[in-house]
Amino acid sequence: MKILKYVIIMTAAVLAGCSSLRLSPADFSWPVESVIRVDDNGMAKEDRYALSFNAKPLYFEETGDSLAYLDRDLRVIRDTLGYYYITGNKFKNVYVFTMGDGAFNLYNEIQVSETGIANPVFNQRPPYVELIEGDNQYCLSNSGIEKEKK
Repeated sequence: MKILKYVIIMTAAVLAGCSSLRLSPADFSWPVESVIRVDDNGMAKEDRYALSFNAKPLYFEETGDSLAYLDRDLRVIRDTLGYYYITGNKFKNVYVFTMGDGAFNLYNEIQVSETGIANPVFNQRPPYVELIEGDNQYCLSNSGIEKEKK
């Protein structure tokens, strides 16, 4: 009987030691958007969140112009699940990215305008990220537009 108790206790200890540590729930959101100036080399850098990335491919994807990043700003916010939402003035889309090995990976491209948005602003509205453009308001998730208010 003592041996059975010992085996059960040891098995439980070994199984508990093999499980991976999970800290849940976790909130990865940024309270407000960051407006990031793209430098002359095409790099976007936000010191507050220790974030930097090459913005050239994003501008090329959006505009088809390899120099469209010059003298421009990007709007970036992170939601509670850790997805990054990026857009800019005159963009037609909001780009949703995940983190990869030293890179951003495109998760979704959300079209919000046929002609380009003017002066976009992001806000946190859990569980959504709110995009405001003039009188238009969009509640976004990583899968697309969830609600549109006009």
